Amino acid sequence: MLRVRFAPSPTGFLHVGSARTFIFNWLYARRNGGTMVLRLDDTDVERNTEASVSSIFEGLRWLDLSWDEEYKQSERLALHRQIADAIFQKGLAYRDFTPAHTTAVEINDSEKSGANQTWLFNPGMRELPRAESDRRAATGESFALRFRVPRGAGEQVRFTDAVYGEQIKSADDIEDFALLRSDGMPTYHLASCADDIDLRISHIIRGQDHLTNTYKHVLIFESAGARPPQFAHLPLLVAPDGSKLSKRRHGPVVSVTTYRDAGFLPEAFINFLCLLGWSPKDNRENMTRQELIDAFSLEGINRANAVVNFKEPAATPDEAFDPKALWLNAEHIRALSVDELSARLLPIVHAAGFPIAPGKMRAITPLIRERIKLLRDVVTVADFFLVDQLPPYDPAELIPQKGDAAMALRVLTRAREVLAQTEFKHDPLDQNLRAAAQELGLKAGQMFQPIRVAVCGRKNAPPLFETLEVLGRDTTLERIAQAIQKL
Repeated sequence: MLRVRFAPSPTGFLHVGSARTFIFNWLYARRNGGTMVLRLDDTDVERNTEASVSSIFEGLRWLDLSWDEEYKQSERLALHRQIADAIFQKGLAYRDFTPAHTTAVEINDSEKSGANQTWLFNPGMRELPRAESDRRAATGESFALRFRVPRGAGEQVRFTDAVYGEQIKSADDIEDFALLRSDGMPTYHLASCADDIDLRISHIIRGQDHLTNTYKHVLIFESAGARPPQFAHLPLLVAPDGSKLSKRRHGPVVSVTTYRDAGFLPEAFINFLCLLGWSPKDNRENMTRQELIDAFSLEGINRANAVVNFKEPAATPDEAFDPKALWLNAEHIRALSVDELSARLLPIVHAAGFPIAPGKMRAITPLIRERIKLLRDVVTVADFFLVDQLPPYDPAELIPQKGDAAMALRVLTRAREVLAQTEFKHDPLDQNLRAAAQELGLKAGQMFQPIRVAVCGRKNAPPLFETLEVLGRDTTLERIAQAIQKL
């Protein structure tokens, strides 16, 4: 059965690259009727933090993609040691009693025999007789357990990656890597492979930065008597300058929660991440979750690194995000029903300090749905619906095109009289204000602009009659009276 896993280390926030890895695993499992495993690789006790664990789960829950099984690597240490011992008993690993932090020069320069004169192994430890090794271990002397990489026979380690094709490396160029540290804790390589074997993981889909680790992992799988899974390594996410995305260099833009807090819809964010390094091969971009499941395949993953196009420094809040991410979010917002979008906007409006009722939020939503790219935009785009008093605006904005202050004053005075007697529904408002414009000998636009600015505080606003209907008679008349005072 197809089984995939997402195995984050809780040493930092949930990175957008890690989120993409989770999403690709999830899509592959759901596309093929497989099992999605979440495994917390938390054996690095010195770097693990509870804040990081919280960040990972917070981000994954926001994505709203479920998993089928959940494990913590730290609860599986006995299994890791059992597999390490099995490899040792086969003679495929050896104890290295070299004290930690000992330099290569202090041991023997002949260890530096790799292709680039890198450290490969300590001959004195690798060739130590088993009886001597057992004797020293029995006295309590600390040791690391190292894998005995086959040497001198021209052996090659190879695997076929679903994205990058056949990968081959000479075993002579692979160091005798540690399986257990001198404190008895498993290394990443051992723990990861031991868990993948025990959890019957059939496909390992992870970042391209793990490609070079895979040679060691193939050796571990084979030495443990297990068939290596199918590997698929994903292209890296890079900044516009080609550098790898990192929080140290690029700041909050690499954190999943930054997108959540900015007002991205999780489904739009998932859609955006999928297009970074994968395509459905039919030029589609705006895709629902089900469409992504139906289209996803490992064959659609690209080898080239994927660029996240944000500006640094960002002159505006929107420039901190890739324009395609913003476009997709706006498209997904427009695809939501009024009720669903209203329900998502209401908590944001409340958090901004505007205690409006759900009914009013639902009335506002269709008027702004086409005008927002991010959920947080509601606070600025719909501000005149939310506040009691409009912020100061330039009275010159009240003057209509080819008009003057006197014309604006006539319009607002007549509008106040008409609106005091008009039912606040779209059609009566439309008919009566158009009739008033004719009375005054004005074009409709010259009549509507002063009213729009008076009630909204600006020219750029949703359709006038729908806006007046939501604002209501009392607020409308009060704001028109204040505008008349400005003139």
